[in-house]
This record gives sequence, structure tokens and C-alpha cells, in this order.
Amino acid sequence: MTALRHSNKDMESLPLAEQAYQEIRSRILDNLWTPGYQALEQEVALALGMSRTPVREALMRLQQEGLVEVAPRRGMRVLPVSPTDMREIYEILTALECMAAEILGKRKPSQQELKPLVEATQLMEAALVREDLDAWAKADETFHLALVKLAGNRMLLETVMGYWDRAHRARMFTLRLRPKPVNSTKEHMQLVDMLAAGDGAGAAQVNRSHRERASRELLAIFERYQLQQL
Repeated sequence: MTALRHSNKDMESLPLAEQAYQEIRSRILDNLWTPGYQALEQEVALALGMSRTPVREALMRLQQEGLVEVAPRRGMRVLPVSPTDMREIYEILTALECMAAEILGKRKPSQQELKPLVEATQLMEAALVREDLDAWAKADETFHLALVKLAGNRMLLETVMGYWDRAHRARMFTLRLRPKPVNSTKEHMQLVDMLAAGDGAGAAQVNRSHRERASRELLAIFERYQLQQL
């Protein structure tokens, strides 16, 4: 589940077009509707228990975001993500997160400010003990999103969120194909230590190494399983 997803209670208060958008987007990003999945507009409406009008609005919005392709009389098709797409997305997210880490580190945040990062890392450790990879992935995303938010740069956060969902989609697709993520909690705490010490450059370097390792593991899966896209 991505960080910006609404709760069920919040969803009920949203306009129908927004509800349709959130639900379709959720199914795509969590790979319930996998790349290449096709459905007519009426079929999507029936699946969501809605009329076609809000569904149509939602699909056009998702098409603009590059998640689906909409064609007259053929409905919608979930678009794939290629290895090149993922490499470029991870390069962008790595650069932006490192910038956030450096900004935050230079400010030398207090232990209270860093508490969300520590708590997210602890949740990751607990999830690994339970071998609950979905909970681990959620806590990991919570950590990285909190890092960017703590930098306090609104435009930086908005830019990161523009790529966040596509990275989430690939991570969830490959979650059980990757090595057990035992190194992530250690790397996260190294990053927290650098931030607490006010070492912005060191924090950026730790984060860069962490993200580049994750990117290598992800792209290796494409090669190992000969995936041209997902």
C-alpha cells in the first residue's frame, strides 16, 4: 500500500470519480491488475460497483499518469514497466532522496524529529522476524517517504511522489523474487546515525549506496527471469 492511499472511511467522503481513481490505481500498483490486463469500461464499472461516468474520468486521469492506455471500444489496458523505465526511475529517486538526506543532515535533526525513521526501521525488523514481506515493504516505504518529508522541501517531495507509485509497483511485483532484505535495516540505522550527527554528505552517501544496491537487485531480477517488462 502506498503512503498516499486513502482509508476506507476517507474514500467514502470523496467524489465518485476520485474513488474510482483511487481504487483502480490501487489495483494496478499492488499488481492485482497486472501489466497487460485489459477490461472494457463497463467491466471496470461493474468491478467497482459504479456507473461508467466516474470510471471514465478516472481512466483518463490514469492514462495521463502513464498507468493505463484507453482506446475506444476496447476499454483500458494496464501498461507495463520496462527495465529501462525502472533504471531511470531509480536513478531519479536516488538523486532526489540523497538531496533530501543532505538537506536534513545539515540541519542536524533532533532525536524526536528522527523518531519516524527509527520507528519505521523497527517495524521492518519485526516484519522480517515474522517473515511478513508485505509489512516489511510498507515500513520500508514509510521510512523513505518520511526521510523526504523531513527535508522540508515541498517541491522536492512533489517531484519524488511523481515517481513513487511506479517504483512501488515494481518493488511489490519483485518482492518475493529478491534476496531476503536483511541489509536494509542496518543501512537505515547508519543513515539515521549520520543525520543525528549532522553529517549531511555522509547521510547522502549512505542513502546512495543503499538505493543503488536495491536498484541492482531489482534489475538483476529482470535479467535472471528474462523479463522484458512487468
